[in-house]
Amino acid sequence: MQEDHLDFTISRLGECRIPSPMASTHFIDDDDHVLYHNNVKAIQAYLQEGKPPLFFEKAGPREKIYFDPCKLKCGIVTCGGLCPGLNDVIRAIVMSLFHHYGVRHVFGFPYGYEGLSYRHKHVPLELTPKSVARIHEQGGTILGSSRGPQDVSEMVDTLEQMNVGILFTIGGDGTLRGAQAISQEIGKRGLKIAVIGLPKTIDNDISCVQRSFGFQTAVTEAGDAIVSAHTEATGARNGVGLVKLMGRESGFIAAFAALAYNDVNYCLIPEAPFTIEGFLKILEERLDRKGHAVIVVGEGAGQDLMEKTLERDASGNIRLGDIGIFLRERINAHFKALGKEVNLKYIDPSYTIRSVPANAHDSAFCLLLGHNAVHAGMAGRTNMVVGDWGGEFTHVPIPMAVAKRKRIAPEGSLWSTVLASTGQPERM
Repeated sequence: MQEDHLDFTISRLGECRIPSPMASTHFIDDDDHVLYHNNVKAIQAYLQEGKPPLFFEKAGPREKIYFDPCKLKCGIVTCGGLCPGLNDVIRAIVMSLFHHYGVRHVFGFPYGYEGLSYRHKHVPLELTPKSVARIHEQGGTILGSSRGPQDVSEMVDTLEQMNVGILFTIGGDGTLRGAQAISQEIGKRGLKIAVIGLPKTIDNDISCVQRSFGFQTAVTEAGDAIVSAHTEATGARNGVGLVKLMGRESGFIAAFAALAYNDVNYCLIPEAPFTIEGFLKILEERLDRKGHAVIVVGEGAGQDLMEKTLERDASGNIRLGDIGIFLRERINAHFKALGKEVNLKYIDPSYTIRSVPANAHDSAFCLLLGHNAVHAGMAGRTNMVVGDWGGEFTHVPIPMAVAKRKRIAPEGSLWSTVLASTGQPERM
């Protein structure tokens, strides 16, 4: 994605004319912005060309709002895989709508976009401060979730028939693409319905969003698996602890877990290709030298090493080969052929990690995301996702958020730091 093509203009339903019912708060002006670049050279380059620096619209409550809270109905969907913090976000949206704006009708649509399609016959849940009061203490989502597309026309029919004015979609790349399709259909019909996305992806891979909720909890929870792998590895002769973590196309969880838990000797991610022969040789040398090793691998790493499949999941993603099992089998076979005993323990904590409640940091982050999503919707913004950039909350057009996956740059500072931490070679 070339910077010349970046367009951070946020769509609006119309002019905001209604005074906000919020009292004693700091309102954000519409001309408040957050710079895209934090690098002085990049900003100077724009200025030298006579162009304004790139910026996001800043999130937050507006003094004038678009919707009349007394007449407004809102809906919430949670889509895709589970992620720590889903219930926190649901709770934050409901509480903000009720207590900040006085909105009294909030519906939760069961099982993601299925809940908006009448053919599945799911009954919407009425959400109130009382019904969501303690949900942040448990993992998962009280609304349930699902993958896969639904008929866009049917979903907009439901919103129109129920007189829903704002739809909050909580999910990752696929969910946001669905939200964009819903927003486009709403526009074709000339309806005044806002669609606001919240970035739920445990992989932290949404473009123009520095962090997504659940990511920090995932890195923290990965620590238990890594510590166990290290204990197993050091407790046996030629011990190898192998941990597979989430990350289909982006290895942020594996990379940050390697930095947070210094027992990791090898970190393998989708963005940094390796050969199985090169990796096994380096592992062999380490076991000769140190007698143990801990390996962390992102689920999307090494896909070129395995037999390719054309099967797709319900979300349309190509089904990945299991890199964890592949490595386990190849490592065991390699050392067996050498006549050298290894004691390998394989740990896959993926489902355990994604189903836990959010930690304190993520929980607070979810609260702020939820509040800012409500502020954006009440101000008539649409076809956007609430982002986080340079410590500020922002409005990001969904087309920019889904333009491409955010990934680790193999030549960048993050990956360089991981290499320095683990001591592994740049190429294997």
